[in-house]
Amino acid sequence: MRIVIINGPNINLQGLRETQFYGTMTYQELIDGVSAHAQKNNVEMRWFQSNHEGTLLDIIQSCRDKYDGIIINAAAYSHTSIAILDALLAVDLPTIEVHLSDVSTRENFRKVSYLKHACIACFQGEGLLSYLKAIDHLIEVLDQ
Repeated sequence: MRIVIINGPNINLQGLRETQFYGTMTYQELIDGVSAHAQKNNVEMRWFQSNHEGTLLDIIQSCRDKYDGIIINAAAYSHTSIAILDALLAVDLPTIEVHLSDVSTRENFRKVSYLKHACIACFQGEGLLSYLKAIDHLIEVLDQ
């Protein structure tokens, strides 16, 4: 099983910014924790991170016929990018949206997710655990 994790803007600064929302775990610690969980479940994992919307679109489009599913934390682009939504719909892969913080309890603009229209589930507000739950759910869906 091949799953790609796509992270958007500022996720590379994990552990350094707004720790009251995102915690102190670094981006490398996030990668290590999720990768260990994936390996334990015999999942081949590929990671991408970009602060640029066009690059994220290119990454999403390149996933077609290469991966079985997508886990995406598009960060602020979740609330603004119809282009990312359209790319996810076009590649037509099972996709799960994740957020480190609980966006439903934050500013009103964060409560809107364009990506949800292309996603089979969303896990949020649990930091690393949001990603682990997304992997487990995607494995369950792909095994059916």
